[in-house]
Amino acid sequence: MGHALRSYGTLIGMAAVILFFWVMLPDTFMTARNWINLSQQMSMLIVVATVMTVVMAVGDFDLSVGAMASLAGVVAAVLFAQGHGIAVAVAAALAVGLLGGALNGALVSLLGILPFVATLATLTIFSGVAFLVSDGKTISGRAIPEAFAGFARGGIVLGGGERPLVLSWLAILAFLGVALVWLVLEQTSYGRRLYALGGNMEAARLAGIKVARLRLTAFLFTGVGAAVAGLMYAARVASANPTQGDGLMLTAIAAVFLGMTMTRGGQPRVLATLAGVVVLGVMDNGLTQLNVDSYVREVLVGAIILAAVSISAIGRRAVGMR
Repeated sequence: MGHALRSYGTLIGMAAVILFFWVMLPDTFMTARNWINLSQQMSMLIVVATVMTVVMAVGDFDLSVGAMASLAGVVAAVLFAQGHGIAVAVAAALAVGLLGGALNGALVSLLGILPFVATLATLTIFSGVAFLVSDGKTISGRAIPEAFAGFARGGIVLGGGERPLVLSWLAILAFLGVALVWLVLEQTSYGRRLYALGGNMEAARLAGIKVARLRLTAFLFTGVGAAVAGLMYAARVASANPTQGDGLMLTAIAAVFLGMTMTRGGQPRVLATLAGVVVLGVMDNGLTQLNVDSYVREVLVGAIILAAVSISAIGRRAVGMR
């Protein structure tokens, strides 16, 4: 039982949550339309949680991803408002993410500042810059090109009828990102070195692994991923504001931790993180359909995360006592 709790506790909990909402919402929850809509709603979180898995694989974490996503979206929107094309705005937003990730990586890997302190500081910096760039306002309306906003509304048509099912490009982009990062972490020597670094940094250094360079590249992943999420959010709502990514950081870290309860040794793994995102997305979707107040949803989601981590810890202790 200890092994089952340690390995499958979160999956069992996810199945129980899905079953609960299926019973409570028999007409709407387990429909193809709801799950396709859910995939679009989760797409930004999937991207951020996936790249957060990379930086947590080396034993670090990034508190600035939400503010970086906001800044990237605002930069693109401001360039749109100035008359620049989609290519220029998207490239600038990605460059912002790359530079932000490089700054975080340099502070942590080269200067030796603790990730919590470094990324907490850059969170404040990125947020302040986003307010400065946008003048504290939401940029929307005709400033956002129709082709850019239309990307979020388009997708692959899965069914006909008056209201066809459409798998959005945002969800497709998110799942492609998951596949790419999975390949990098699980199928390359670079990924194996990242996990070696996260397992024992000093042993990795003695084995000849370039620790500083690897930690820097991990933060580059989170920077670019955060910028992509900011662009996705701006396209989805056809606007950008300096606070739109604020909720991504904590939820992404929670998804990674939920996923870690399902892996051997508690390692961050991309597919396990995706399962963690699904748990959080299903909870929010089901509770919203049940008209549960937002603050109650936050309490319940926090309790679910705590329960999953506790079950995993109980399972590890039970296995260790045999």
